[in-house]
Amino acid sequence: MHAFDVLGDPVRRRILELLVDGEQPAGAITETIRGEFTISQPGVSQHLKVLRDNGFTSVRAEGQRRLYAVDPSALQDVDEWLNRFRKFWTPRLDALDTEIARGKRQRRLNGRVNEQGRQT
Repeated sequence: MHAFDVLGDPVRRRILELLVDGEQPAGAITETIRGEFTISQPGVSQHLKVLRDNGFTSVRAEGQRRLYAVDPSALQDVDEWLNRFRKFWTPRLDALDTEIARGKRQRRLNGRVNEQGRQT
């Protein structure tokens, strides 16, 4: 399955969002996904299996629990594909960064004006 086929599903994207900050037990993932998407526990398990089988997550056993984590290797393929398109947004992000820096500088300078309107 192609990476974008895997990521094209909103449930699988949400699972990855849940895992971005660290490992999560399958039960906690299932509880959240069932609440947000109203799908069954076997449905969530199937999505976890697709993510695992396609290299987006890893799983390890801890007693009876299964702990899932993001596996960044599959995301590298997505990053490489997106790299061709970065030229469209990188200059805009650089310009935004420049404008933010100008605004911060201007606020600093404005903060140095005393109550009589003079620079301090």
